[in-house]
Amino acid sequence: MEVNIAYLLGFVAVLAWFYRKLTKDNDYFHGKPIPSMAVKPLLGSTGPLMLKKYAFTDFIKMIYDKYEGVKVFGLFDTTQAMFVLRDPEMIKKVAVKDFDHFVDRRPVFGDSANQNSNVLFSKTLVGMTDQKWRDMRATLSPAFTGSKMRAMFDLMTEYTGQMIKIVRSEATGTGYTDQEMKDFFTRIANDIIATCAFGLKVESVQDRDNEFYTMGKKMMNFNRLIVLLRVFAFRFFPSIMGKLGVDIVDREQLQYFSKIIRDTVGTREAHGIVRPDMIQLLMQARKGTLKHQEETSESSAGFATVEESHVGKVATGKTMTEPEFIAQCLIFLLAGFDTISTGFMFMAYELALNQNVQQKLYEEVVETNKQLEGKPLTYDALQKMTYMDMVVSESLRMWPVPAIDRLCVRDYAFDDGEGLKFTIDKGTCVWFPVHGIHHDPKYYPNPAKFDPERFSEANKANINPTAYLPFGVGPRNCIGSRFALMEIKAIMYQLMLNFSFERNEKTQVPVQLTKGFVGLASEKGIHLRLKLRN
Repeated sequence: MEVNIAYLLGFVAVLAWFYRKLTKDNDYFHGKPIPSMAVKPLLGSTGPLMLKKYAFTDFIKMIYDKYEGVKVFGLFDTTQAMFVLRDPEMIKKVAVKDFDHFVDRRPVFGDSANQNSNVLFSKTLVGMTDQKWRDMRATLSPAFTGSKMRAMFDLMTEYTGQMIKIVRSEATGTGYTDQEMKDFFTRIANDIIATCAFGLKVESVQDRDNEFYTMGKKMMNFNRLIVLLRVFAFRFFPSIMGKLGVDIVDREQLQYFSKIIRDTVGTREAHGIVRPDMIQLLMQARKGTLKHQEETSESSAGFATVEESHVGKVATGKTMTEPEFIAQCLIFLLAGFDTISTGFMFMAYELALNQNVQQKLYEEVVETNKQLEGKPLTYDALQKMTYMDMVVSESLRMWPVPAIDRLCVRDYAFDDGEGLKFTIDKGTCVWFPVHGIHHDPKYYPNPAKFDPERFSEANKANINPTAYLPFGVGPRNCIGSRFALMEIKAIMYQLMLNFSFERNEKTQVPVQLTKGFVGLASEKGIHLRLKLRN
């Protein structure tokens, strides 16, 4: 009995130590000249998210509105201190001018210095930190210029032509096909990534259970319990996870996609095959031979396009290891399954709800098609579609990522220039509440209205560039913004030419977002009807 009591006391002592370790900084914001949200043990200030009482987007909007008129406030994301910057000028100062203090993102995938070849996601551009990230950004940046996108465009149009034939066949007889938009566009984005990043031809809209799609879908399902547990473990025990060689996703999928990449590279090198796709560019980047070329102005790439900073234009001559090479291919797959398909989904939703906007966009599509005189869509013709760009830009304003984070890598003296001064300590984070800013009437009058005219030639000069953050801000912005915009516009062009988006009996208005710490996702899906045009 005494032994059992000793074990019990020891267990209680360990729990007490662990609890103290996780809550010892809960008074971090006390004494700082900024307001802060209430903190609950272990749950921090984001308990409502953890308990799935709010969608992430709604939570960001709620806390943003709560501190109206405040430039910065504090909260705890579980046990992590976070400074939330509401003011676009302060965001610009932190993310651009003083970027050297905020080079990294919060580590979600583990330590990027981990040399274990089984751990890949920490070696992606998103997961890398400090100098490793700088070197990789500079190595990859030449692959995402306008000239490289132009060269890849034909691969995209070749796929879209086949995809349209398949969707039209589904509408034969009834004159329409009902689709859940997340599933529909994830399949399309998956196939685009397959051809542009992996050099494969896949037809997931038709061959619904093909292995490439099902393996990718499983790998990118970050809401599975096992994945959430890994995220938790990476956050609190990163060194242990690294030594164990555990990645955030299952090894089965990592091995599957790694083999595809190795086989593709091996075949191309053995037979001298060259294809204008991402894997070919990465093969050049891996050898340190991919260089920036002189580019013409890329203003026509779209209002939402983010420019590369000095970091990405440094000539490094660095080479990539095989795990790093494979990791970059995997992050493109993640972008297709989540970010790009989400952009598609909400744009289609807004077009279905705003038929006047859809009609105007259709008229531009028809006019462009007429000018092409029966020829396939070209990169130049797509870039000239001004209303298409306005619609895409407004959709990205309405439905952006909820928030963006940066990790403070060395103590930072915050100074707003108006008397507000304090220290952001190394190891704490900052949040940029993107959804809150995008829906602030101070920057966007009547923000709940879907209004592409905000981005017209006459009006877009009124938009504060730092209050528009669909692809991030500063040197650590999204490297693939040109690719994403090109893909969304090219696919939407073909869909609009052949179909109209309409509501059906399953369409939820307003859409209810999935609750919890997930990105943009609809609780019950976004169901729309694609009606064949005459």
